[in-house]
Amino acid sequence: MKFKTYDEALNWIHGTLRLGIKPGLKRMELMLEKLNHPEKQNQFIHIAGTNGKGSTLTFLSKVLEKEGYRVGTFTSPFIETFNERIAINGVPISDTDIVNLANRIAPITEEIAASEWGPPSEFEIITAMMFLYFAEYDTIDFGVIEVGLGGRLDSTNVLIPILSIITTIGLDHMEFLGNSIEEIAAEKGGIIKPRVPVVAGVTQQTVIATLKEIAAKQGAGFYLFHQDFTVEKVDNQLMNYRDKKHEIVEIALGLRGDHQMQNAAVAIFALEYLAAEGYIHLSESGLRKGLQDAFWPGRLEKIGSRPAFILDGAHNPEGIRALIEALKQNQTEQVTLLFSALEDKKYREMIEVILKDVPNIDFHLTTFDFPRAMTHEQVDQIASDYAVTAEHQWTDFLDQKYAEHAGGPIYITGSLYFISEVRKYLINK
Repeated sequence: MKFKTYDEALNWIHGTLRLGIKPGLKRMELMLEKLNHPEKQNQFIHIAGTNGKGSTLTFLSKVLEKEGYRVGTFTSPFIETFNERIAINGVPISDTDIVNLANRIAPITEEIAASEWGPPSEFEIITAMMFLYFAEYDTIDFGVIEVGLGGRLDSTNVLIPILSIITTIGLDHMEFLGNSIEEIAAEKGGIIKPRVPVVAGVTQQTVIATLKEIAAKQGAGFYLFHQDFTVEKVDNQLMNYRDKKHEIVEIALGLRGDHQMQNAAVAIFALEYLAAEGYIHLSESGLRKGLQDAFWPGRLEKIGSRPAFILDGAHNPEGIRALIEALKQNQTEQVTLLFSALEDKKYREMIEVILKDVPNIDFHLTTFDFPRAMTHEQVDQIASDYAVTAEHQWTDFLDQKYAEHAGGPIYITGSLYFISEVRKYLINK
């Protein structure tokens, strides 16, 4: 046995991060072949998209849980602990199972590293662990799997799901996925498999055309938001849903923000489809209860009061625009916002959108301890460029606001990795 402790196993997994992102499926296929194809042992729902993957996954899995199913989920990145990336009915995998899985997979990665394909990446290793866990270590009725990056060449794209979902598509990860919205749509649409239906929440006409073309070539049914199903806002976190066969009124959602109504609609149609095809039983009470109980940390999540800290991992321009819409609905006289993004993200565009669309904002820019985070020098320069306040120690900023016990909510946004650090810090306080 190579690893005896959880820390040893985790250090090995994270140590492979230095290998970087390595698109392609060959290493995954080799690993899974040597593991006797665990990805073929369960029924999966596969979710791709720029934003909304985690929220849609949460809505789906919570409803299925309420209907009595054991639901495995695979998400990234983690917010509280690494183990939550692989979970069943919301319960993360144990430390012991992490060690056992690492010991199963490490020798295989060494074999593949010596081949022409080179060593597997961190995400490939975690993906293989997930498939193996759900196949041999614990039982599930369904797996809801979130794509890590893109779709076509993502490590998760070795599976053949019972249903594919594409939430939204925007300009993100352009260095890997393409320079236009259509190129990115083609990469995300790479999860569409022959004769496997796809439910899409996309709205741009060129994106719709791209995905429809891929679905047609694959002989896959294509179901579209605003065409096959729609929502109507009743109030904050309250909506009506309609498709060609169903109408469900005054559905309460556990997740905040109007954009969550679109994600919930995608999830509802997906569930109605699975029920119609005989994969699941679905009751209106289970549907309502699951949607209302849905919780996803770091998505317009409120922590504390006087002041309230509102955490939202809006890590790209599309996410920032959704945050702004939610912010406008609850805006006090002045908005205080703390922002930090990774240096390879479109942080200037995000800052400009916030400053343009949110009047009377008290904007604070910071960085945090992460390999791809902005340097202090970059923070100073960008803060100067946009006439906002630079905060070298975000903990000092939060401590000050916490000590004041006054004023409106403090919004904290940007990188999900940053939100994870802030969330742990605030909860510990």
